[in-house]
Amino acid sequence: MKLTEEPEMVDWPETHYVYIEKVGPFMETAPAAWQSAHSLAPAIAEHNQITGYMSFYKRGPKVYRACFSLAAPPQKLPEAFDYVKFGGGKYSRFVLTGRFSDLSAASGRVFEIVAEKGIKMREEFCIEHYVTDPSKTPEDQNRVEILIPTV
Repeated sequence: MKLTEEPEMVDWPETHYVYIEKVGPFMETAPAAWQSAHSLAPAIAEHNQITGYMSFYKRGPKVYRACFSLAAPPQKLPEAFDYVKFGGGKYSRFVLTGRFSDLSAASGRVFEIVAEKGIKMREEFCIEHYVTDPSKTPEDQNRVEILIPTV
């Protein structure tokens, strides 16, 4: 697993995003949320410009959102989706390069690093920003930014 161990402070920009939310253990809710989201992606893309893929999550209580970022507020959104204009903010960024199957272990390690370094977190969603498209990128070159809301 190739994960940056030193966080980089970044300002995440204001973002329009639509999402499907699930509550419960991430190993169950994340695949279910993405399955629903991907099945409806063509309906979203018909009237909106999808600019990226992300997940927003909270560890306690366990809330998971499969998200598409959009270029503008959504038009003709499928009923399964909700919309948020996210205000952005300061985040500690860690980067995983490699297989998406390493994401769970990488996220676990990130939270260990946060604890070890005494990084103070805000009570907001953490973000996984999927920088590359796994259907077009070799498995060992996929990139995911793990963003921790920082005080």
